[in-house]
Amino acid sequence: MSNRTTMTEFLLLGFSDIRELQILHFVVFLVLYPVSMVGNLLIITAIAYDHRLHTPMYFFLMNLSILDLGSISVTIPKSMVNSLMNTRSISYSGCVAQVFFFSCFVSANVALLTIMAYDRYVAICQPLHYEMVMNRGACVQMAASAWISGILISVLHTGNTFTISFCGGNTVDQFFCEIPQLLKLACSDSYLREVVVILFGVCLAFSCFVFIIMSYVQIFTTVLRISCEQGRHKAFSTCLPHLTVVSLFFCTGSFAYLKPTSSSASGLDLLVAVLYSVLPPMMNPIIYSMRNKEIKGVLSKWMCWRLFSNNKMSICLLR
Repeated sequence: MSNRTTMTEFLLLGFSDIRELQILHFVVFLVLYPVSMVGNLLIITAIAYDHRLHTPMYFFLMNLSILDLGSISVTIPKSMVNSLMNTRSISYSGCVAQVFFFSCFVSANVALLTIMAYDRYVAICQPLHYEMVMNRGACVQMAASAWISGILISVLHTGNTFTISFCGGNTVDQFFCEIPQLLKLACSDSYLREVVVILFGVCLAFSCFVFIIMSYVQIFTTVLRISCEQGRHKAFSTCLPHLTVVSLFFCTGSFAYLKPTSSSASGLDLLVAVLYSVLPPMMNPIIYSMRNKEIKGVLSKWMCWRLFSNNKMSICLLR
């Protein structure tokens, strides 16, 4: 009988068995998680608050922040609880939920980054057709297609992963339920279907990456032809943050899924998982806010308004 019929939980590999290091891991994640949450929430608030940011580029950026919030909330809180409570267990249904939602958010992230590259391509290379091509209806359809593709791919991965037989125990060498690590537990004759699905997903992600690179080749070729230095600077300032986010996401993610899991050390697996699951959601708001004058201006205006309102309320209470 298949082990999956009797398995009720998995054991997640912690960062350390030493209690002091477990507390340190909890404290580090306690800092990283709120930073990521606050950064992405500020991006969402700024875009929703100011009507000047109601453009396709910022609409897609808001969706990206929502995806980042979801992906980091799937993995970090459970790991923090395990470190604090000195436990390693996660229920079978909890592991299924982690695989489903994490795959959904990551897959939708890939699709959305590709759409954002296309948006920048149309804005810079075909500016006269921008409003017609990137109209409101088209933007909503593109964003919806990214979410739907993420859900479909996630259903495919989750269904294939948890219909295989687990013969290698229930200890997952990762701080969350990651598909490559779950495949280590699979029987040798039952996991090939999921490996094929993973390869299919990698090919799709690589196709998106190639499309993004080709878009930016066209973009930079067009930008270099701009005679006005101010125009070149503005074009680069809107493209470089997105290109940085794409490079960070694809480099860390591809290293995690393309390296041979059977021969890699568990410590390296943990480090790579942190790089691609925690670092991009935390860095994306910083990258976009540091390089984007509009977002910095809206956030500064909003913070000043909040401070002014609080000071005014304090003065009224003192009276």
